[in-house]
Parts: sequence; C-alpha cells; structure tokens
Amino acid sequence: MKAGDVLHVTRAASPQFVTPIFFRLIRVMSLPTYHGWSWLEGYQLDERGDAVTRRELFVQPAGLRKLSAPSPRKARQPLSRGRREPGASGRS
Repeated sequence: MKAGDVLHVTRAASPQFVTPIFFRLIRVMSLPTYHGWSWLEGYQLDERGDAVTRRELFVQPAGLRKLSAPSPRKARQPLSRGRREPGASGRS
C-alpha cells in the first residue's frame, strides 16, 4: 500500500466496518500492533470520491481491497458567452 491508494474497507478488514467505506491512504503508521494488523491514516471518501473526514483506522490489511484511483477531476470551465472583437461595444 502506498500514499494515494483508494481502499474499500469492509468487515473483512475490521468488524467495526459493518457499513463499508472508501478510504484514501495518506500513510501506513509505524505504531506497534498485533500481528496481521496495521494503523492507517487517510481520508474517508464520499460517493463522489471527495474527502469528507480525516481518520485513523486499525485494520487487517489482508481484508482491504485496493481500487483503481479515481481519475482527477477537470477544473470547471467558465461559461463562454461568445467572443467579441477587441474594441467592439456589442451594440449594432
């Protein structure tokens, strides 16, 4: 796992995730844990893939499912109202 990975976190990773979440990983924390468990730091994502809450999760990495990262959003383009020639007043 590496920073930026998007993970689907379910009960397979930890019993607390009865309702699965999507999670964007910041880092795997280097805290001591039980064998087969890890602390992760990252952001819980909403249905659009936007970060909504920063969280630390205690999970079994073997139960995580890595998803392909969502494509970056394109910046919204301002609405064009037609192009005017320089010096034109817009009146006829």
